[in-house]
Amino acid sequence: MASQLHKVAVIGAGVSGLVTARELQREGQQIVVYEKSNQIGGVWVYDPEVETDRLGLDPNRRIIHSSMYDSLRTNLTKQLMEFTDYSFTIEKNGKYLYFPDRKEVLKFLNDFGRDFGLDHLIRFNTEVVSVEQKNGKWVLESKTSDVDQINQKELFDAVVICNGHHTQPKLADTPGIKKWPGKQIHSHNYRVSDPYKDQVVVVIGNGPSGYGIAFDIAKVAKEVHVSSRFPQVEVRKLETYDNIWQHSKIEYCHENGAVAFEDGALVAADIIIHCTGYKYDFPFLKTNGIVTVDDNRVGPLYKHVFPPRLAPALSFVGIPKQTLNFRVAELQAKWVAQVLSGKVTLPSRQKMVADVEEHYRLMEETGVPKHHTHTFLSCNDTVIFSSHPTFE
Repeated sequence: MASQLHKVAVIGAGVSGLVTARELQREGQQIVVYEKSNQIGGVWVYDPEVETDRLGLDPNRRIIHSSMYDSLRTNLTKQLMEFTDYSFTIEKNGKYLYFPDRKEVLKFLNDFGRDFGLDHLIRFNTEVVSVEQKNGKWVLESKTSDVDQINQKELFDAVVICNGHHTQPKLADTPGIKKWPGKQIHSHNYRVSDPYKDQVVVVIGNGPSGYGIAFDIAKVAKEVHVSSRFPQVEVRKLETYDNIWQHSKIEYCHENGAVAFEDGALVAADIIIHCTGYKYDFPFLKTNGIVTVDDNRVGPLYKHVFPPRLAPALSFVGIPKQTLNFRVAELQAKWVAQVLSGKVTLPSRQKMVADVEEHYRLMEETGVPKHHTHTFLSCNDTVIFSSHPTFE
């Protein structure tokens, strides 16, 4: 596939899809971007609607793509939320904060799409229902969400999957949770704090979303108790809040409504919010088992991007998490685009497979669980940065 132009499908018009389209466009490729919704932005598009199944257990539920809550402000400065050659603009009033809110990030993405002329590449309201390789081409089947419900099949030389990973809730295995009588939701369905007024809330998960939601709810809730994933955390009240407590892991959720923590605390809770992350999900991708998702490991993927047996015709951009998502997506997109244009050559299939296997071995050797394969902060520097690809 080297040194020639290709017809490339990009699935998703969020952060990863937009920067991938920009890089492919720079390399002169013919691009079609498929976007299920009616606008760009992906997870950064706020939707006040929530799913009927607040825990996301029903596979037949109507899925709401975005997990954005109304008051969200980034936990990274805007300088770390930018691309290398495209920055947040400063408004005339000069009131841009260091940590942008969701509206500012969405405006940044819309400005990016406009300034690089990406809108005309995007087919909005078009869901990809099937991607399968046949006779050396990728057959992509899509359907529109308008009244006419148009189904279409199209052939592509390459497909880049950029559909995000903040839509399918993942739940922790919490003892007694199935019979606990109170209300439960996953953070995917959290939008505003009003319903939690005067409630005692337990938040499972002490990551960025766990604490972000805890801080938001604390403005109206009676008490907020944040459960860590670690057993050795001591119970303590956060210094800057009168009603937020940090705890260790949950020991058991009792049928009388009490939640017991391993630190010895017992809390009579009204509601539990699961801030326990998300599953990778590619319901449209058909590879006959070449690419699988096992315990949240998407694999095998060379450097989290290329499946060795299908590279470079199939690639993923935006898989890593707990990292500088905008910058990492941009670097991955540059790599994919330059591989497809022939500027950069991938190693042999055998070398890519060996690299993936070594990655897995180092994870196991250092005690990193399989479900953290793509969690950069959970892997040591050797696993993340060794033998990284080079490109312009």
